[in-house]
Amino acid sequence: MLTRLTFRSLSNRRVSVSLTIFSIAIAVLLLLGVERLRTETRNSFLNTLSGTDLIVGARTGSVQLLLFSVFRIGAGSNNLSWDAFETITRHPYVDWAIPLSLGDSHRGYRVLGTTEAYFRHLRYGDGRALAAAEGETALGIFDAVLGASVARTLGYRVGDEIVLAHGTGEGSFAIHDNLPFRIAGILAFTGTPVDQTIHVSLEGIEAIHIGWESGIRAGAAPTADDVLARTLAPKEISAFLLGVKQRMHTFQIQRAINEYPREPLMAILPGVALQELWNLVGVAERALLAVSVLVVLTGLTGMMTVILSGLNERRREMAILRSVGARPVHVFALLVAESTLIGACGALGGLALLYLALAILTPLLATNYGLFIALSRPSTTEWLMLGAVVAIAFVMGLIPAWRAYRNSLADGLSIRL
Repeated sequence: MLTRLTFRSLSNRRVSVSLTIFSIAIAVLLLLGVERLRTETRNSFLNTLSGTDLIVGARTGSVQLLLFSVFRIGAGSNNLSWDAFETITRHPYVDWAIPLSLGDSHRGYRVLGTTEAYFRHLRYGDGRALAAAEGETALGIFDAVLGASVARTLGYRVGDEIVLAHGTGEGSFAIHDNLPFRIAGILAFTGTPVDQTIHVSLEGIEAIHIGWESGIRAGAAPTADDVLARTLAPKEISAFLLGVKQRMHTFQIQRAINEYPREPLMAILPGVALQELWNLVGVAERALLAVSVLVVLTGLTGMMTVILSGLNERRREMAILRSVGARPVHVFALLVAESTLIGACGALGGLALLYLALAILTPLLATNYGLFIALSRPSTTEWLMLGAVVAIAFVMGLIPAWRAYRNSLADGLSIRL
């Protein structure tokens, strides 16, 4: 009886109730969106690198080195010499090393110069290895292996040719158009910055920069035959990833690298640097979450205001209910049920809007920012947030319900002048 009466009462005020539910849904969307973005961003960062013990680069900040070398965000402070790389990798405790050379791009996507050790040793997620979806990952001098998002967005296939550009902007006047690269393979989707990267050989990076030592092309552009006749051994790299034979030796190698006498280097632990990053952005996360909570409270307060403001118009409705046998507690329960139902509908509406927004924005975030937000079921935290919204709606409904409870039958039938 109470449920049917509640639905009919809300149906009679469908316009104002619908607007109230929509405002609550928008507020819940913001709350859940911030929580989902926060958790998925952390998961995306954590899944990017697995099994790497140290990241080595020129001396700079640990967070900057992590963002530059792993997430392709920002730029390194300096390069390190190839001699330093070879010296460190000959250490008896070192198991494998992956050189990284960054600084070029193709239509806004980062180009990474590396070796086949990248595809052999790099791990992501729970230890998964990189795999080719098309073609192969063997890197010839003028071969390129594309990340899944690059190939999908730009429409490239194996066998196509691409031209690299100097710098990392969307457009560049320093085009290495004399030495095009052939796409040898396309990697399977990983949900990491690998999908946003074009991989070439270190020799290819050296080849396209012949004649560009001053920052601009000097002299005639060399042909592929001219380049192949030269020695293309790399002189510098941006950073490198390191794996040790036994984890107990990690700190010993880290100290040796940080004290390397020939040039200023630093080695960082990926997990420690990532924790520093979370400490930096933690304040912003909490601020966004606090703003979202305040928006939800504002929406629920608006709901309470709408119900309170409508009590005067509903005095006769309450009086009629009392006259046909409804007790004051029934009137009280009706108002509480209305506010709770409005809150529940707003919460579910916000959840529906969240998944609609994710379905639309996830491909855009993955393509433009390398951020992958899974369309997974609501987490325990999100369910608790939705439950909290309904609970607060219930509590806020107690105020107008108590006021209606105190209205007498005579007050409901009387006419106020």
